[in-house]
Amino acid sequence: MVEEKIRLLLAKYPSIIYGFTSISYSAYASQYKSAFVFAVPYGEQLTIDNYTEERFERGIQAAKVIVEEILVQTEAILREQNVNYYIPPAAQNNEEELTAPFSFKYAAVNAGLGWIGKNDVVITEKYGPRVRLSAILIDSQFTYGPGIVKSNCPDSCNKCVAICPYHALHDVKWDIDTLRSDIIDYQLCNQKRSLYIEKYGRKHACGLCMAACPIGISSAVSPS
Repeated sequence: MVEEKIRLLLAKYPSIIYGFTSISYSAYASQYKSAFVFAVPYGEQLTIDNYTEERFERGIQAAKVIVEEILVQTEAILREQNVNYYIPPAAQNNEEELTAPFSFKYAAVNAGLGWIGKNDVVITEKYGPRVRLSAILIDSQFTYGPGIVKSNCPDSCNKCVAICPYHALHDVKWDIDTLRSDIIDYQLCNQKRSLYIEKYGRKHACGLCMAACPIGISSAVSPS
């Protein structure tokens, strides 16, 4: 019943990619059985030809609005059904290790939404990396999607690696056993993005490695 109601809700948002996965691997497994994880396309699907940092940030913020809509409506369903749930925070709470309490990326690949690219971002078939992830942990069983355990990026493609202005990407092709540190110098990436905070009050959105990705390019829009 809960799964059916969530699927009916998502039918109203045909652009959103979603799935369910067991979280038996997670520290939250003693409290919740599953994760409902979804990917909302950015409000503007930029390519490297029309990218600006400001437009990229606006696209992220537009996706966040839809994420909040989905979370609120899903919460209402779960409360109505008396099902325990938890919405983990999207951002890391540890600036040293830069880890979040629950990895949306790992849940997404386990739910079959996509794989991890050479830019250390989830890559979806439809939108490439131009999506915002969210998840809800739910104490209920669902129909789980087949997980993805290796990259579908072309072997020869390194567009995201080449465009990184800080050379933070290591040109490593992901599989389920690959460590984040194998793919990216995440401390360097965070350090450079954080230089923006003092002047602008936020980290630099820096989506060059996403805009450069050729996957999902047919879903990208031209400048208005």
